[in-house]
Amino acid sequence: MLASSAPVRLPTMTEVLAVMVGFIGVMFMSINVLQLPIQLALFASWFIVIGLGLRLKINYESMQKGLIDGIHNGMEAVLVLTTVGALIGTWIAGGIVPSIIYYGLSVMNPQIFLFAAFIICALTSIATGTSFGTAGTAGVAMMGIGHSFGIPLPLVAGAVISGAYVGDKMSPLSDTTVMTASLCKVKLVDHIRSMMWVSAPAILIASVLFLVVGFFYLSDHADTSRTAMAMAALQDHFVISPWLLLPAVVVITLLTRRYPAIPVITLGAILGSVCAWWAQGIDPVQAIHIAYSGNAMHSDVEFLNTLLNRGGIESMLGVVALILFALGLGGLMERVGILKAISQSFLRWANNPGRLTISTMLGGFFGNFFGGAAYVSLITASTITEKNYDDQGIDRRVLSRNAEAGGTITTPMVPWTDGGVFMATTLGVSTLTYLPFLWYHMLVIVISIVYGFANIAIWRVPQAERTSAGVGPNAQADHEWQAS
Repeated sequence: MLASSAPVRLPTMTEVLAVMVGFIGVMFMSINVLQLPIQLALFASWFIVIGLGLRLKINYESMQKGLIDGIHNGMEAVLVLTTVGALIGTWIAGGIVPSIIYYGLSVMNPQIFLFAAFIICALTSIATGTSFGTAGTAGVAMMGIGHSFGIPLPLVAGAVISGAYVGDKMSPLSDTTVMTASLCKVKLVDHIRSMMWVSAPAILIASVLFLVVGFFYLSDHADTSRTAMAMAALQDHFVISPWLLLPAVVVITLLTRRYPAIPVITLGAILGSVCAWWAQGIDPVQAIHIAYSGNAMHSDVEFLNTLLNRGGIESMLGVVALILFALGLGGLMERVGILKAISQSFLRWANNPGRLTISTMLGGFFGNFFGGAAYVSLITASTITEKNYDDQGIDRRVLSRNAEAGGTITTPMVPWTDGGVFMATTLGVSTLTYLPFLWYHMLVIVISIVYGFANIAIWRVPQAERTSAGVGPNAQADHEWQAS
């Protein structure tokens, strides 16, 4: 019998679980036992899903198309990743990041540093709408400042990433925020207002935690000798000037004005090369080459060598390969019907707002774990459970809020997602090391679940409006609901 382009049937939950166990087994053996690159593990996982597809009589050409479609949907993140790599390299070589670190060390109180890093990154991400751009600019500088204060880098990374994802989740300029509102058929403003119910207390509690922990690490008095040594080393190896802060101002301003991220970040990289030639005296050809190869410096201060010898498009090539394999895996799973099978299973279980919240968030995490990107997770989170929201008469603003909590928020928590790999590569701290300090992310998840079971901010659609809007098991929920 010839294989078809469509599955003869959906995979059973036993088959879905077998694929999951196979995926986890391949990842564990490859990384922990054989110590192979994670890219090879994800590539091998393709064939586990393809094997299930063949069992379901789906032809290979159809599965390959699903794979390519999955990669296509995440290509914008790949392009942003490469341009940010170029920007980091040239901004370090041009003295832009060293100047930010130097002036930050001179004015910032060590005891409130973690709190300040969280707030600075939150404001930057809200203004620009990009967690990648925030981590690659303000985040890198915060890592240098925090390390010079003697604060553990995973903790600093936790504050940086927590702040960066405030805007990624909340900013009207963020692609994930706009995408979620569109997928859930909710007005963008209503989507953001709904998220504020969860994000406002999460931001407040996270701020207090970072402030308290900062005082805990530096409770009596901070040893400023390391800070002075770092500032002296920066002056020895770079020309430090307030004028070198202008490229950062230009990039953030343009992103705030909603200019496209890729050309704006590329412009920032060009300005970094100009600064490397004009201010730091680097050969102009070499200043341009740094955009690809990254910065290289030698200092007597070891942490500066670690922090500032990075960047360049070349440093992101392994990350790009990893993301492509992860996106392809997500496309395969969608094509084979694994996501739809899980959706039907959730429909039977999620019979109250608390369970519905958990199922939506699990759908998002599943998209990140197997699809490797926030885009995939938002699709799985919204499509797997949207029918249940309509059937239970729950406003779709609750769906969009929970989709962000399970999708966007969990992206940097998985080591092989675009967000997880980018943050680990850019900040120089592994995903599993910074994971315990993603306090904003954890608070959003916990508060969302509490709201679901406590019926807080779980708005209902009146039966009359549901009927007039045609909401039901077979209807599109495209009506603009009002809060009850």
